[in-house]
Amino acid sequence: MFSRKSPTPVSAKVAIAMVALAAALAPTLAFADEVEYLTQDNANILWTVIAAILVMFMQAGFGCVEAGFTRAKSAGNILMKNFLDFSVGSVCFFLFGFAIMFGLDAGGFIGTSGYALSGVAEADLPWTYTFWFFQSVFAATAATIVSGGMAERTKFSSYVVVSIFVTGIIYPISGHWAWGSLWLGDDGAGWLEALGFVDFAGSSVVHSVGGWIALAGAMVLGPRLGKYTEDGKARAIPGHNIPLASLGVFILWFGWFGFNAGSTTTADDTIGMIAMNTSLAACAGVLGAMAMSWLRFGKPDISMTLNGALAGLVGITAGCATVSAGSSIVIGLAAGLLVVLSIEFIDKVLRIDDPVGAASVHGVCGAWGTIACGLFNIDGGLFYGGGFGQLGVQLIGAGAFFVWAFGAGYVLMTAIKAVFGLRVEKDEELKGLDIAEHGSESYNGFQLFSNE
Repeated sequence: MFSRKSPTPVSAKVAIAMVALAAALAPTLAFADEVEYLTQDNANILWTVIAAILVMFMQAGFGCVEAGFTRAKSAGNILMKNFLDFSVGSVCFFLFGFAIMFGLDAGGFIGTSGYALSGVAEADLPWTYTFWFFQSVFAATAATIVSGGMAERTKFSSYVVVSIFVTGIIYPISGHWAWGSLWLGDDGAGWLEALGFVDFAGSSVVHSVGGWIALAGAMVLGPRLGKYTEDGKARAIPGHNIPLASLGVFILWFGWFGFNAGSTTTADDTIGMIAMNTSLAACAGVLGAMAMSWLRFGKPDISMTLNGALAGLVGITAGCATVSAGSSIVIGLAAGLLVVLSIEFIDKVLRIDDPVGAASVHGVCGAWGTIACGLFNIDGGLFYGGGFGQLGVQLIGAGAFFVWAFGAGYVLMTAIKAVFGLRVEKDEELKGLDIAEHGSESYNGFQLFSNE
């Protein structure tokens, strides 16, 4: 007789397979136990890169806002300048701007090391690359603010020079005063830091600098053709696409969470609070500008309301990590009210043509946000029992940024005007900068029939 072996039970086969698999994976599993993939350092890098990407996306927001608030015949020129600011700004900031802003301090005024990221120890490179990228998108933001105030009449070739000097020299020098220690610690600290100046994410460092340079550029350029009547009365030149501008504001609002919360450069438990303060201030800015425009003009103006959102965002940028939620609402509301009055004052009293309100949104509201830290900071603010010490430092800082940015900007614009010419010819402005400066139209066939 023939006998057969009993078949191996299924459970036994599974057990054998699991043992074999475990044996094969044992070296890999043992190695995995020794590796921490998301250490605090790696989490900091991850968060900072994500935040930098959000800030970079703000370039799209600025492009939409500026193009929407200006005329169709120069929309492409606006976008060209946004691409230029980010591209030439990043290169200049890599070669020398970063070193001027964050290198070893010289007299509290300027950084002196780290050109093209030279001299960085091997172990410090991962964080240095990350920190440079984060700061480069801030530098580009400062330059992009300038383009809005000079829209529709600036020679593109001359604006290239403006962008280089803003991102490579003007912005980094004053940035060193307030943020110089962020890379090398006390070895890079500037003179405003030594006084205890507070500007967490850049109401003055970024926004006021861009706004005051924009004001200087608008003054040197002069107003757009047809902006003022012979007796000096201001005429409105409506933007061609308010829905596009509205989309731009929402994009900027979205990106601002990277701007403010990302300025921790640390994945910690303050991120949520900073994001909350940022959004509350923007919402309050909308309400403030809407109410003020309703009061001033009889109807809630759309463009003023959009600028109110930006004003609230700019205003809270300095104190987003150092004030309470309630204070954020007050700061944003005040910024919304202020931006409407400022735009009217600059336009109608000073008779300076700022097509997108850059000086008011970023310059004036940036100064307000900086000063507000001296009033509302939980630690040291006047309204929180801190006395006038912090407020005095904030006033000094806001004043220093105005004097430097406006002064340097005015000298720069005047020099470029004398050497290269700053403004396009009259017929080019009438034709539109898209065709005159770039040989193409943003809207095919539109400019064949209209100069508006």
